[in-house]
Amino acid sequence: MAELLDLGRAIAELVHDGDCVALEGFTHLIPFAAAHEIIRQRRRDLTLVRLTPDLIYDQMIGMGCASKLVFSWGGNPGVGSLHRLRDAVEHDWPAPLEVDEHSHAGLTNRYVAGAARIPFAVLRAYVGTGLEEVSSTIATITCPFTGERLTAVPAINPDVGIIHAQQADRRGNVQLWGLIGVQKEVVLASARSLVTVEEVVDELTLRPGGVVLPSWAVSAVALVPGGCHPSYAAGYSERDNGFYTAWEPISRDRAAFSSWMDQHVLAAGR
Repeated sequence: MAELLDLGRAIAELVHDGDCVALEGFTHLIPFAAAHEIIRQRRRDLTLVRLTPDLIYDQMIGMGCASKLVFSWGGNPGVGSLHRLRDAVEHDWPAPLEVDEHSHAGLTNRYVAGAARIPFAVLRAYVGTGLEEVSSTIATITCPFTGERLTAVPAINPDVGIIHAQQADRRGNVQLWGLIGVQKEVVLASARSLVTVEEVVDELTLRPGGVVLPSWAVSAVALVPGGCHPSYAAGYSERDNGFYTAWEPISRDRAAFSSWMDQHVLAAGR
């Protein structure tokens, strides 16, 4: 059953050095506050998994949290590159970063297999991408029934899955809605899970198209209003488009990045 914890305690109890950690949320409900707390607690040697390692992982990588990145697209949406990610890959700053790149379909299927507790997923994909030539987690297999050549990818079972949602009730049941990505699969695939939420209510009011995660599937819930800024939570906040634009010059320069993180992230924990 999910515990209701404050964010600092939840990260301290759930996220450890060397863990495989997935922070998911597609366009909205991106768990920035949880990522910032991981940075403040100075977690190191993490394997970070995410479909779209946008600003949230640019910040974590730039602050030295990660040694490996598993992903399927990387960039500052609508703006350009992730300069802290590029600096780590190209120049080992602040630490070397191993990368394992997939397609959206491939990585999503890895989560689905992890949630189902089966060892791998099979799909028609990767033909012509060249990714299978550089990744040890993409393999060609033969269908035992038709002889067709297909692609297999291993399941991902993160040590910790972290998402943001709109609501939880006091028993730890969670509901999220709007543009949904792989949040449900990440929680079910992970050994431990944390959901930060905009609001804790007495009873969840079920919504058409809403996704409900039962308390037994979640390790901890933390009340963090605004915990997905600069992304948005449908029904609660709007996307801060200006932040994404402003991040471009900040992230290009190591000194500017370090100063911004010290002022806006690290200072919050002092």
